[in-house]
Amino acid sequence: MTKIVTAAQMQELDRRTITEARIPATTLMERAGLGVVSSLEQRLGSMRGKKVIIVCGKGNNGGDGFVAARLLRRRQAKVRVLALASVSELSRDAATMYKQFVRSAGKSAVYAYASKAQAQALLQDSDILVDALLGTGLSSSVTGRYADVIDSINDVRRPVVAVDLPSGLHADTGIILGRAVRAFLTVTFGLPKFGLYQNQGIDHVGEVDIVDIGIPPAYVDAVDSRTTVMTRGAVQMYLPKRHLSSHKGTFGHAGIIAGSVGKTGAAALAARAALRVGAGLVTVATPSSVNDTLEAKLLEAMTVPMPETKARTLARTALERLVSFMATKTAIAIGPGLSTAPETVELIQALTRQLDRPAIFDADALNALTGRTALLASCKTPPIITPHPGEMARLEQGATPQSINSDRIGIATRFARERGLFVVLKGARTVVARPDGAVAICPTGNPGMATAGTGDVLTGMMVGLLAQGLPSWEAACAATYLHGLAGDLSAASKGQAGMIASDLVEQIPYALKLVSDTAPN
Repeated sequence: MTKIVTAAQMQELDRRTITEARIPATTLMERAGLGVVSSLEQRLGSMRGKKVIIVCGKGNNGGDGFVAARLLRRRQAKVRVLALASVSELSRDAATMYKQFVRSAGKSAVYAYASKAQAQALLQDSDILVDALLGTGLSSSVTGRYADVIDSINDVRRPVVAVDLPSGLHADTGIILGRAVRAFLTVTFGLPKFGLYQNQGIDHVGEVDIVDIGIPPAYVDAVDSRTTVMTRGAVQMYLPKRHLSSHKGTFGHAGIIAGSVGKTGAAALAARAALRVGAGLVTVATPSSVNDTLEAKLLEAMTVPMPETKARTLARTALERLVSFMATKTAIAIGPGLSTAPETVELIQALTRQLDRPAIFDADALNALTGRTALLASCKTPPIITPHPGEMARLEQGATPQSINSDRIGIATRFARERGLFVVLKGARTVVARPDGAVAICPTGNPGMATAGTGDVLTGMMVGLLAQGLPSWEAACAATYLHGLAGDLSAASKGQAGMIASDLVEQIPYALKLVSDTAPN
């Protein structure tokens, strides 16, 4: 896990590194510029012969841009710089890097901003744009020539790489200050900033590469931040080892309480996902009249028919049998496709009082607890809840999906603390919060996952990992990361628009393999 910091915290880390560790600011700038170039080459291949325009502001962000310009020229790229400040306006370190660039490229490679038309013409005549305009210190609305250039960058259909943070975004909130660059890649330095994962920042940063510029680890450890971004290395460490002597009992028995008439697909997706993530056994408890339909959809999972209502949903009379069902399982998931029939709602509330093992509440189980979240405190083991913003708004009385999305980290953190449970707030950059106030943000996933059933897949993956003995925090983080990674693998092969939830299930083994094969970090 990598800490996420505010702009002020990052500035303090830079200050300590320069004054206490005695690493010159220009050295940090040199490493930042190299990081931009390396990330560019990783994504777009050799820079030889490519026309690259770097738009530089007057501060250290512009200085990073001048370093990147010099290094790209060394790689035989055709580099030009559009400078929005005169040499006398540049910060001291940015001026140093400007002089080094001009020494190798000549003054003719730097174009002083003259007009919006001039900027547009330069940007049009390029293959790649690098945004080194405004850094993390921005706090007021972007206006004038800066606003014009940002508009021009967004109008030109070229790959845009943002240096540290897309210009125009607030580093802490991710809110657009007037207008903001829309990047396909953001190369951020030292530690990631909150604005990369919140509000409009999510739509503007593209992929995020975090570049180590040599901040001493002891300084990072001293930063007071309980918010992290999930990393592949951390997930790798969470995953259970599979020893040669293992058998199916070694990897647990996941119990899933799910399904109703017309909604057996949700139960099937959850069951298949639990198996694909490595659970040894999976059994689904479902209404009796839909049991045969569910069985036909599942080869490897078992099913148990339960008493049902006239509406073909789980009946209140199923309570005793479901309590017995739960007693023989390692972990439980409740919710996919259950419906909100009044009797089923009563059943879920009664079951909640009986839970004595690791459990996940999702979908209709969460809807059944609207106004009754205090029941979750009766669970012997703090449960995991997996709401999307609409469900979270129903649980957090007086909230709306819009208000939830405007403060995803804050709301998930408060709810987890106040209720003493684990919250997985789904959506773009899913947030996982635990009772002690720690929060992790998932960097994987894409808009192709905004389709029916992907939440059921996540629930299945989570209960599958719980069944294998992972503690709740590790299971929630690993499942969320792998779920997003499976979505990214699916999007890479099929594109986003046509993705369906079953595609994610099929990609789970490949996501697991990719994480397992990654060198630890």
